[in-house]
Amino acid sequence: MATLLPLLVFLSIIFNPATARLQSKEESFISAGISEKGLNFVKDLLIEKAVKTLTPLRLPDIEKNVKIPVVGGVHMAASNITLLSIDVSSSTAQPGESGIAIVASGATANLSMDWRYSYRTWLVPVEISDEGGAFVQVEGLEVGLTVSMDNQNGILELTVMECGCYVKDMVISLDGVASWFYQGFVNAFEDQIRSAVESAITKNIIKGALKLDSLLQTLPKEIHVDDDVALNATVINDPLFGNSSVELDINGLFVSYEKVSAPSYLHKYSQSSISCGEALKMLWISLDEAVFNSASMVYFQAGLMHWIVDKVPDQSLLNTASWKFIIPQLYRKYPNDDMLLNISLTSPPVIRITPQNIGSIIFSDMIVHVLDAGESIPVACISLVVSVSGVVEISGNNLTGRAELDDFTLNLKWSKVGNFHMYLIQGVMRVFLNTVFVPYVNMHLKQGFPLPIIHGFTLQNASIFTSSSNMVVCSDVAYTNFSGAVHSSF
Repeated sequence: MATLLPLLVFLSIIFNPATARLQSKEESFISAGISEKGLNFVKDLLIEKAVKTLTPLRLPDIEKNVKIPVVGGVHMAASNITLLSIDVSSSTAQPGESGIAIVASGATANLSMDWRYSYRTWLVPVEISDEGGAFVQVEGLEVGLTVSMDNQNGILELTVMECGCYVKDMVISLDGVASWFYQGFVNAFEDQIRSAVESAITKNIIKGALKLDSLLQTLPKEIHVDDDVALNATVINDPLFGNSSVELDINGLFVSYEKVSAPSYLHKYSQSSISCGEALKMLWISLDEAVFNSASMVYFQAGLMHWIVDKVPDQSLLNTASWKFIIPQLYRKYPNDDMLLNISLTSPPVIRITPQNIGSIIFSDMIVHVLDAGESIPVACISLVVSVSGVVEISGNNLTGRAELDDFTLNLKWSKVGNFHMYLIQGVMRVFLNTVFVPYVNMHLKQGFPLPIIHGFTLQNASIFTSSSNMVVCSDVAYTNFSGAVHSSF
């Protein structure tokens, strides 16, 4: 059952954002959901893995003393009873009020075993015995499992509510010369073999569920992003099981390892009415804009929004000679000296999500340094306000993006080379922003950050929808098993 764990964990983190419920005192900013299509996909994987785990399965030996007319008392034994294969013809996954039930019905199974009998009669003073092999065909096999999950201090706890196995019919075919014992053997062992099959399958499924619960207890409350930042993956509320979906919320905010407090502009998450449109997808993940703003705040407070620019595509822009007609005093004081730009954001960028796009306004100070006689001399500071918008994309299981320049404004904060008019450097600054600043931003956006997807699952054919302050990723999934085989969503 160990190979079932990542699949069952997937069931424990999926959510349907369209269903409203009361929020706990601790807010939720990421929700994830799985549709009926997704449930069926995972259900099929679960059953496939269960069959591989259960077969072959050795069952306990059986011994029994029976009385057969004419012969008298006979000692019979069945050993090496092995469940060889299971074929599932139909199955369902049905969420209920308190859990989710997975039922495999109409299945067949094949078993092999060794048999032996011995007896004595008053006519023959010596023991008579024989042995051979047998084949058992099981018909009408049904297996059901119902589990519930509760939030225990931010971690999911799984409970097996019901688990059972039922065998409707079986046919035993014996090899050897004891055909006249056939009916007696069937009468003696059919019920016990039936019980052994039902008990062994039920026991192993429960064992797998208990291993899953142990695994859930080890899942981290924080997902490592890089050396500075982690994603708060604390579970909020109990999972909610609907008619055709399973629901779960997590905190979803980025935090630093120094546990920087959440930014003050985070608003309470409200469930969005946005859906995946007409496309029927397996999985959807809803992210409030507060998720992105928390990342912005954490990186800003960690001092990571600081940039030294000493190389640009047109390196002549970083020499005073290129500015002698725009800022004459700069050139006269530092003729033909190289320059560098020290850019620091003055506040964390605030990301806004609208139905039309995703945008941000970036406030920064750009200090111009002249490199003169081996010394870096600050000569001016320009306040730079940049407005960007962009698109969010999916790369593997990562959320990435691309930005483009919308507009910008310049304001001279101070200068050691006299006053100069901002409109004179508008064109040069636009070139700088489009060729240096925006590509730099996009380089980092391309790296993205991982969505909370369980290892082994990969998003496929993902689409992104936005509403007011909210983004929903809608996707099918594929699962790569440990042998490298890929199970597609198609």
